[in-house]
Amino acid sequence: MAFKSIKNNKIRALLTMLGIIIGVASVITLVGVGQGSSQSVTEDIGSLGTNLLTLSVNDTTSVQLKEDQLTQFEELRGISKVAPVVTGRVSSKNGENSTQVSITGTNSTYLSVRSLTLSQGRFISDMDNELRQKVVVLGSDTASTLFPNQNPVGQSIQVEGVSFKVVGVLESVGTSLGMSGDSVIVAPLSTTQRVVKNTTIGTIYFQAESEDRINLAKFQVQGLMTTLFPNSSDYYSVSTQEDLMKTMSSVSNTMSLMLGGIASISLLVGGIGIMNIMLVSVSERTKEIGIRKAIGANRQSILLQFLIEAIVLSTLGGLIGVFLGLGVSKLMELFSSITISYSLSVTSLAFLFSLLIGVVFGVFPANKASKLNPIQALRQE
Repeated sequence: MAFKSIKNNKIRALLTMLGIIIGVASVITLVGVGQGSSQSVTEDIGSLGTNLLTLSVNDTTSVQLKEDQLTQFEELRGISKVAPVVTGRVSSKNGENSTQVSITGTNSTYLSVRSLTLSQGRFISDMDNELRQKVVVLGSDTASTLFPNQNPVGQSIQVEGVSFKVVGVLESVGTSLGMSGDSVIVAPLSTTQRVVKNTTIGTIYFQAESEDRINLAKFQVQGLMTTLFPNSSDYYSVSTQEDLMKTMSSVSNTMSLMLGGIASISLLVGGIGIMNIMLVSVSERTKEIGIRKAIGANRQSILLQFLIEAIVLSTLGGLIGVFLGLGVSKLMELFSSITISYSLSVTSLAFLFSLLIGVVFGVFPANKASKLNPIQALRQE
């Protein structure tokens, strides 16, 4: 009887289910986007290696790391490689082609510490750093912008009006944390300090001897920083990849929860829609209810009839919403760079929630129908 009632009022049933359909599809899609972003960020961080340690200076005025202090870090237990970094924004030009890029001044160990690979040429060497050579390694985007359809290795570019020789090109690393890792120029530390007019090192990357010794390396770096800059712990931070993963996972989980909560509002709206339509249905079928009661139907039978109708509506809406949500997610994954994470638990929870909506919002109209007086119901026109 529930299916027959829905079949006889197809448009009304579809409009009733619309809130549930949109709600379930929204929950699945938005939570999938949130979890996919979290997974993508975690993979990006993990790809840098689990034995990577980062010292970040928040206030270079209070904490001024100089190049001559690097040997003290290299002598620490648990540390195998040290890659200091000085950064800045510069304009680079080759003929008619020009672009604004980030310049990274570092040493020869940066390539392995940051798990980067070369597509052409070589990386900067310790000799380049010592002699302050004007050589650069280009990111893949920078290379394609300045040298479209050309091999840049061996050619020269202008960086802030100064000529630099291109010695290599990096493999693409893509976008991480919303920033492109390919629109860069890597140059010797000593040369970059002169270009950006800044001798203070803002970041140092460390490679621990092994993953097991990462905590030892972290304590060693923190201890040396305390010795070099007493009472300045607020101006710098020492973090591992695990620390970053935990932070990003926490942020991403909060975002997923918030997106899911916003989408769930549609389900509540859909539930109110079901209740309204069921109340209208009770009013329209008052005479039918009176006849059923007159020939022996008890209150429980009437209540169950209308409750089942509400549950069928929410169940059908939930099923359509699940397929729509998965379909939209798949299309987003195919036609955009967004990573979608498909979760069986989230899909099941969204569907069960739609089922619960049908029960909760169907109880009131069903209860109203079951309480109708058969004599008054039969007299209803």
